[in-house]
Amino acid sequence: MKSLAALIQPEIEEMIRAGQFGELRETLHQLPPADVAEVFSELDGADAAVAFRFLYRDDAGEVFSYLEPEDQERLISKLGDEGSRRVIEAMSTDDRVRLLDELPYTVAQRIIQSLDPAERQATLAILGYPQESVGRLMTTDYVAVRADWTVEEALAHLRKHGRDAETINVVYITDDGGRLVDDIRIRQLILADPRATLGSIGDSNFIALTADQDQEEAVRLMSRYDRIALPVLDSRGKLLGIVTHDDVADVAQAEATEDMQMMGAVAALEDAYIDTGHFEMYRKRAIWLAVLFVGQTITIVVLGSFQDQLDKATVLVFFLPLVISCGGNSGSQAATLLTRALSLGEVAPSDWLAIVKKELATGLMLSGSLGLLGTLVVFGFTAAGHPHTAFRLPLAITVAVAIMAVVAWGTTLGSLLPLALKRFGIDPAIASTPLVATLMDASGTLIYLLVAVLILTGQLL
Repeated sequence: MKSLAALIQPEIEEMIRAGQFGELRETLHQLPPADVAEVFSELDGADAAVAFRFLYRDDAGEVFSYLEPEDQERLISKLGDEGSRRVIEAMSTDDRVRLLDELPYTVAQRIIQSLDPAERQATLAILGYPQESVGRLMTTDYVAVRADWTVEEALAHLRKHGRDAETINVVYITDDGGRLVDDIRIRQLILADPRATLGSIGDSNFIALTADQDQEEAVRLMSRYDRIALPVLDSRGKLLGIVTHDDVADVAQAEATEDMQMMGAVAALEDAYIDTGHFEMYRKRAIWLAVLFVGQTITIVVLGSFQDQLDKATVLVFFLPLVISCGGNSGSQAATLLTRALSLGEVAPSDWLAIVKKELATGLMLSGSLGLLGTLVVFGFTAAGHPHTAFRLPLAITVAVAIMAVVAWGTTLGSLLPLALKRFGIDPAIASTPLVATLMDASGTLIYLLVAVLILTGQLL
């Protein structure tokens, strides 16, 4: 099924060729900005520049923010400095900063210098914050009022200045020094007595961020308190800007994508999968594969240390993958659960003792079930006529005990590794499924063979 943009694109191209620019403007104005951006991404560069010049100013800024970085750069080159300046000034401050981050340095500097002095100052202020900070995410386009204003005065101010705000769903009350006093939802204003002061209808109970906090904190707080926007303050409580839900949604998606890629032992991709080049894809994946490859050599060392025992009882080798997979799978489950819990703020490294107790209890229950299954597998494998039928009971006990020990160790390792990484400021997602599985291959092999030596010496060994 074709998208709306694909259906409307031929009509847009026909209007451009026919010079029907008034009709073109109205048609594009009625479409969602995301669909207009998709149309522009498919147009020839010259046609896109022509059509873009006829967009309403507010539409142009919003549509431009939806374009991919390469399409934005292509359009900027076609629009020229003056045309680009008008479009970029129409964008919200946070979208403008995101664009400048993506553009080549020389192009970004040229655009910054061409901006209106007030817009340039606001843009440079946000660019001065660290890359992953809340300050980089905020916009300075908000509506602020005073506590001694009446509701009627606040609504009049909102009608006059609200058009340029990122959102008017929340209005911010500040004192004479610009410090945040309260925030009021638009619903409260509309339903309140027009003669009441803003100070009398607020509760001075607000949730705020600081500009130097990590963007993940904005995601957590907005989700926890179900807010559509959060104020951003400096160390003195002065209101610097706001962070809105759409920006936070972008961060949440980017963080989730990065975590998923890292948990697959892939360095986070900067571009979409389909747009990532072959060499870049190789570089992102080869490093981790090489690390895991080196890690697997430990397993070879362990196997070599038990060469004499394995020569005497080669049947142990047949059950090795069974035992190891139980440990790797249980460890990966624990690592995945803890990594997600850490990202949601459900647990912290200081909770390690409670977590270990919980995982040990779970691991013992899992290991009992898997140990029983392992016993049944051994009895089935060494049925009558098998060379090791006479040793089926001690062999079954060996496999069952090894599975129980490996699973208990796997759940413990899988839960502690993300906590340790978080404690030292490393992304817990690095405790990925391949990493845990690699560590469990070596340690699980060692546990299995030690159990075999303890139980089978004097019988098979």
